[in-house]
Amino acid sequence: MKPLAPSTIRSEFQPIATNVPGTEIGEHLPYLAQQADKFTIIRSMTHTDFEHGTAAYTALTGHPHPIPGTNTTARPDDFPTYGSLTTRLAPSSKPVPDAVVLGPVLHQGARPPVAGQNGGFLGPGYDPFRIAEDPNQADFHVDGITLPAGVAFRRFRARRALLASIETSSQLSNRERRVSGMHQLYGRAFGFLGSEKTRKAFELERERPRLRDGYGRTRFGQTLLLSRRLVEAGVPMITVNWSKLNSDQWDTHKNNYPRLKKLLPPFDRALAAFLNDLAARGLLGSTLVVCLGEFGRTPKINKDAGRDHWPDCYSVVVAGGGIENGRVYGKSNKTAAYPTENGVAPWDLSATMYHLLGIDPARHVYDSQGRQFTVAPGSVVTGLL
Repeated sequence: MKPLAPSTIRSEFQPIATNVPGTEIGEHLPYLAQQADKFTIIRSMTHTDFEHGTAAYTALTGHPHPIPGTNTTARPDDFPTYGSLTTRLAPSSKPVPDAVVLGPVLHQGARPPVAGQNGGFLGPGYDPFRIAEDPNQADFHVDGITLPAGVAFRRFRARRALLASIETSSQLSNRERRVSGMHQLYGRAFGFLGSEKTRKAFELERERPRLRDGYGRTRFGQTLLLSRRLVEAGVPMITVNWSKLNSDQWDTHKNNYPRLKKLLPPFDRALAAFLNDLAARGLLGSTLVVCLGEFGRTPKINKDAGRDHWPDCYSVVVAGGGIENGRVYGKSNKTAAYPTENGVAPWDLSATMYHLLGIDPARHVYDSQGRQFTVAPGSVVTGLL
């Protein structure tokens, strides 16, 4: 909102008080204002990449793209997305997928998929399990998580044992990257099919209508409710893509304020309900929630009454999972153009996330050619913990 900026820069939206004394947020976020004790706002995020494609790659991997300022599509040697690397370094022992993405593949317009959404150099076997279906639809169901008609559970277990014996005798899974990837995919499929608890997580009709209404009967709201159910099922890493979950996007180059008046209410209701629901169930303390985009918007309104790309200073919300909630971290100048205190780069946030997940951010990971990479090139932001 930039309340201290000149009138030519500051928002037309007014600040409102939150339930944390001294912290204010925008007037179109009234539900989140009442949950501010459950999250922390980082107001000093900063980097230098102005382009959606490579900045999104950085947001999704915690690594700067080797060709910044471009819309380079996904490549086999990309750094893995968060869920893929977590699958590789800290796989779950439960019969659940290690990483789930809710929502369609991210694109910028008609271009190919944005880089940073898959297993990268780890191979396709580490791609997250994607659920593109709309949980707000009455007939919502997820294909591929139930046994085919005519296949009893006993027969299913026999099939799994047969596959395991073939892999053990041939040792193919240790010889070829593609076969190893198939092994990972088979394991994920068997985990789904063998776990009734995991399958039931997708049955949103089990939830009370009043709770579903609290999240908002929107695709984004019901997707966050599904996320909470997956947290309860033990899925370690869940990514929710806003893209195409609603009819409008946050890239407000034109008509910034009218568009935000439509974008903010469903976002506000759903995220506030999600945080409150996690807390009420005793799950927020063990669940790290990170809400981010690839950059912010320009301090000045442009000729089309919009705001353009601005990575120099923007905000991210973090909550739970080891974060000290109810705070504001970092400061910017009066126009919110540049950080003046406690600047945080995306790779610093990445290092903090991995640290809280129990993965050493200085640990090394290797691609198929044996090249060495650091899990996160930044530093843990201890001031958030």
